[in-house]
Amino acid sequence: MVQVRAQYPTNGDGSVDIDAWIDRIDQRVSLSSPQVLREACEWALQLEQEAIAAENIWAEGASSYTTGLEMAEILAELKLDQDSLVAAVIYRAVRERKTDLPAVERRFGAVVAGLVDGVQRMAAISVSQNPSKAAAFSSQSQVENLRKMLVTMVDDVRVALIKLAERTCAIRAVKDAPEEKRYRVAREVFDIYAPLAHRLGIGHIKWELEDLSFRYIEPLQYKQIANLLDERRLDRQEYIDDVMTQLREQLEEAGIEAEITGRAKHIYSIWRKMRRKNIDFSQVYDVRAVRVLVPLVRDCYTSLGIVHSLWRHIPNEFDDYIANPKENGYRSLHTAVVGPSGKVLEVQIRTQAMHEEAELGVCAHWRYKGTDAGSSSSTAYEDKIAWLRQVLEWHEEMGDIGGLAEQLRVDFEPDRIYLFTPDGHVLDVPKGATPLDFAYRVHTEIGHSCRGAKVNGRIVPLSYVLQTGEQVEIITGKQSGPSRDWLNPNLGYVNTSRARAKVQHWFKQQAREQNVQAGKLMLDRELTRLALNGADYAHLIDKLGIRSQEDLFAAVGSGDIRLMHVVNVAQQLIEPDSHSEQLELIPKRPSKPGRRGDIFIQGVGNLLTQLAGCCQPVPGDPITGYITLGRGVTVHRADCATAMQLQDRDSDRLIEVSWGSERVQTYPVEIFIKAYDRSGLLRDVSQMLANDKINVLEVSTRTNKDDNYAAMLLTVEVPNINMLGRLLARISQLPNIIEARRNRKENRA
Repeated sequence: MVQVRAQYPTNGDGSVDIDAWIDRIDQRVSLSSPQVLREACEWALQLEQEAIAAENIWAEGASSYTTGLEMAEILAELKLDQDSLVAAVIYRAVRERKTDLPAVERRFGAVVAGLVDGVQRMAAISVSQNPSKAAAFSSQSQVENLRKMLVTMVDDVRVALIKLAERTCAIRAVKDAPEEKRYRVAREVFDIYAPLAHRLGIGHIKWELEDLSFRYIEPLQYKQIANLLDERRLDRQEYIDDVMTQLREQLEEAGIEAEITGRAKHIYSIWRKMRRKNIDFSQVYDVRAVRVLVPLVRDCYTSLGIVHSLWRHIPNEFDDYIANPKENGYRSLHTAVVGPSGKVLEVQIRTQAMHEEAELGVCAHWRYKGTDAGSSSSTAYEDKIAWLRQVLEWHEEMGDIGGLAEQLRVDFEPDRIYLFTPDGHVLDVPKGATPLDFAYRVHTEIGHSCRGAKVNGRIVPLSYVLQTGEQVEIITGKQSGPSRDWLNPNLGYVNTSRARAKVQHWFKQQAREQNVQAGKLMLDRELTRLALNGADYAHLIDKLGIRSQEDLFAAVGSGDIRLMHVVNVAQQLIEPDSHSEQLELIPKRPSKPGRRGDIFIQGVGNLLTQLAGCCQPVPGDPITGYITLGRGVTVHRADCATAMQLQDRDSDRLIEVSWGSERVQTYPVEIFIKAYDRSGLLRDVSQMLANDKINVLEVSTRTNKDDNYAAMLLTVEVPNINMLGRLLARISQLPNIIEARRNRKENRA
């Protein structure tokens, strides 16, 4: 077994001898620049010494500095790269707020800072430092949600490995902690991180995490099995030595060069087998076990034949994981035989490469892929990430009840995000969900009475888009009842069908008179805002198939009919020649992206474009445009030698261009904004338009000093009336805005 724990080399004063420590690390993994790792160690030590009080320490006497060194030791055994070791050394200092990510990036670069940030995001699932979150593990569904949440947060395999090293240090360090704390850490490690180590195929980390967590979760059963193992340990070792001698002689006669070792059976593994097979300790066959490592796959099967010729094979106790590997990639031959003196013996046979995969798992792939894992553009790196996603699928060990594995495969799709409640429970919601969607996911009444929200302790608007790992706290009011604005899709308050249905159901239960009054107000306001005041309600209800105006208003007020659906129908009635869901055509040529064949190029308006023959750019390449004399815009690759010469010689004719995915027809529309004047008003409006990628053609503003009103007239380009409605609704939400509406010109040609 790979040894991951070691005493640090020390100086005469008892401090860690960093030079000797780095030399030892360099023997395990080739360091590209040992001086960088030294700098990380010295900085971590300096931060430790300067800290007034350490935060988030998991055990008395632990320090961020020595914990970082221990994490780096573990990762060096896993053969990780230098960036991972540097991130490990300084991670606890960042976690304990002795420094921050910008400082890490300035010292060690964006890759190291990104790794530390990734591990911090994974730390959101940790409950060991917060007793109030112990309830997060109160049910199997919560454990499953935490696992799925973890998977969605890992986009670099090194992040998961650094976190595993950190949790390994944590469970080692709580040996002398209070019983309650030991249990919390052990529960988390057992439920989340030991299975993760198994999925990644890192055998020696998995066994240590399982044994230590089992020791704290079931101390009596752990001690019972440990005592049974200790009783005859010397006799058992003598027996194994005798078996190894016999087997080595037979393999040498057959010309097979083999490495044979005794294999220690882990306490949790013994206990689990006893429970699963309902047997006692004496019937556990692999308490006595040897492992045979050979050079080639064919040697595995030859060795198996020799083992079976030496000792009688026990039926139904043979597994060929070479021909049929486990889901996490594990490969080996397992057999049980009646060995010398009639005692049962387990023999594992595998190649050296298989053994390294069994011990290092994904890290073995990391070593042999042979390309730079830090480059996101590397195809091999993307393959590694895809492979990580594949091996993270949970299977039988976690109790795949009722097709859980299939369900998890669905849930791993990136359309779900995972969020914390204040007490540590994890809830999943669709991607794009808002605090209101989360509130209705918790409970219908929580949603109805929601009046505000905090995300990670910070107040956010109800239209805020949530991200995986955030903690969401809903602020409720005394009176229960949703707002009708929540049903307006332009305002972005609710984005899930569940929440929308709950809001609609609430309004359906209200008095019809209230729905009629509210629906009329909503419809009149939106038609006025979009300059569709001339809508004939008689024709409108006929087109919609509704019996009366009152029924129309009631349906809008209760949410049975979407407001924008009614607006679209009204526009078609007023402007019968316009396209469905589009503004009327205005006799001004709309802007169109440049195109060549099926390739569109944004940023050149109506200019003729052509792709440069010298570099022949293809979609996805970084590009730049050059305005020619009489031939429009020539598009070059950004790294094209010709483009670089043009940069030096004629830089004023170079323009920024980018690839466009599709051709979008847009129409100029004039909008009017009235507001109480304030500093930064135009800036806020312009920033909102820029964020939505709305092109502004004209702007004029005037301010009435007497009453402090500001009036703005803007001409913008939008693709359809839905976008215009959404734009006006969002402008109306800005501070000091009195009204925002479409300004129709009656004299259009």
